[in-house]
Amino acid sequence: MDIRKRLGHNVRRLREAKGWSQEVYADEAGIHRTYVSDIERGARNPTVQVVEKLAAPFGVPAGRLID
Repeated sequence: MDIRKRLGHNVRRLREAKGWSQEVYADEAGIHRTYVSDIERGARNPTVQVVEKLAAPFGVPAGRLID
């Protein structure tokens, strides 16, 4: 699986497990909701800093999002 799709899949899985909408999660991560949508679809290639922002609300290391 492409790394962008894997990242998006993991973000969506963890977000849904928390019961968060994309909007709530985006607020928690400090990024725009449409950017979250693009990441979940594998349409974005986020920087390492953005991956850290994505992981923080889940309380997981950034590397877990691409495992």
